[in-house]
Amino acid sequence: MARTKRLLKNFIRLLLPVCLLLLLALVGSSVWLVYVSSHPRSSVYLVTPAKYGQLSSRAAQVTEETWTNPDGTPARGWLLRGVDNGPGIILLHKYGADRSYTLNLGVKLSEATNFTVLMPDQRGHGQDPPVKYTSFGNQEADDVTAAIKFLQNLKSPSQGQLVGKDIGIYGVEMGAIVAISAAARDTNVKALALDSVPRGPDAVLAKAIRTRFPFASEVTAGIAQLGTPLYFFDGSYRMSPTCEQVRTLTGRKVLLLGGLDAPDFRSSTQELSKCLPAAVGAETKTDLSPSGYSITDASIDQADAYDQKIIDFFRQSFMNG
Repeated sequence: MARTKRLLKNFIRLLLPVCLLLLLALVGSSVWLVYVSSHPRSSVYLVTPAKYGQLSSRAAQVTEETWTNPDGTPARGWLLRGVDNGPGIILLHKYGADRSYTLNLGVKLSEATNFTVLMPDQRGHGQDPPVKYTSFGNQEADDVTAAIKFLQNLKSPSQGQLVGKDIGIYGVEMGAIVAISAAARDTNVKALALDSVPRGPDAVLAKAIRTRFPFASEVTAGIAQLGTPLYFFDGSYRMSPTCEQVRTLTGRKVLLLGGLDAPDFRSSTQELSKCLPAAVGAETKTDLSPSGYSITDASIDQADAYDQKIIDFFRQSFMNG
């Protein structure tokens, strides 16, 4: 009996270092995966206002603007000024994209409505981003509250208020959960056009992992989830599920969009429609092909039809009361 106990103890002593090494490797891998994913690959803009301005007089009016986020970090965006005291519209791109993905829509929206349109780079995105990392939605929502204040502090050429109290936000994927969170914090956000809405930051991170590391992606994504509390130890990653947040959006107008090109987000968008308060004026279109998630792969006619849905929604939301 004593010999058996000694053998068992020796066996445990042999296994313990191995188990500790495996645990450390798992923790290290999970934190590394979150680190890599929170620093999206940077690339040149698809198109710039300078180039687009050669084809469009409205695009030639885009200005480069900067402001400060609540945590003191710098923010930037392209701005198209509209009619005095009119609504302000903020366009939010998906994870891994940048403001150039929303430039075409922004120009068309400005031409059709004469609303003021702001197209920011979300943190961690764009060419040489001033903030090098993303929090997958939480801090980005704080950033949008700062963008709203920036818009409402703008002056017209006559020194009147350029943007009134009404704000609309369009967001795709990560941009959509940021839009929802910002609207939950600011009642001035009256209209939301949301495309391919994830259930929360975990879904954005999982999609980023599957895209970047397709081999055994489900396992890799699961390992990454373990690292979020350690990497975002300051709590900047935590965010309530989108379903919980939209329950607070009374008195808003909401357009939910999704498509076959992003099936996971299509199903979560359909689920989200059931979470909205009964009093919310909501419209749902989840049979798009493609949705805004992969609109850059669409034909010109498909892109025009998609953009028109967004334009009509904001026009009806603010021009028709």
